[in-house]
Amino acid sequence: MPDLTPVLVWRESSLGEGGDGCVEVATNLPGIVAVRDSKDPSGPVLTFSPVAWRDFLKCVRDGDL
Repeated sequence: MPDLTPVLVWRESSLGEGGDGCVEVATNLPGIVAVRDSKDPSGPVLTFSPVAWRDFLKCVRDGDL
């Protein structure tokens, strides 16, 4: 996969605002949800399909994880 980092628009999780650090998510590219550690923005980026990301968030919200 090509390096998409320069074109991704990152937003930090609302739980991480205030400097505590958390995760950042980029959803501005069709078919890709990118996730990275906000404390290490030059570190690795995980990518997911929108369906997989939605299913993951549902599991978290439902307390299944």
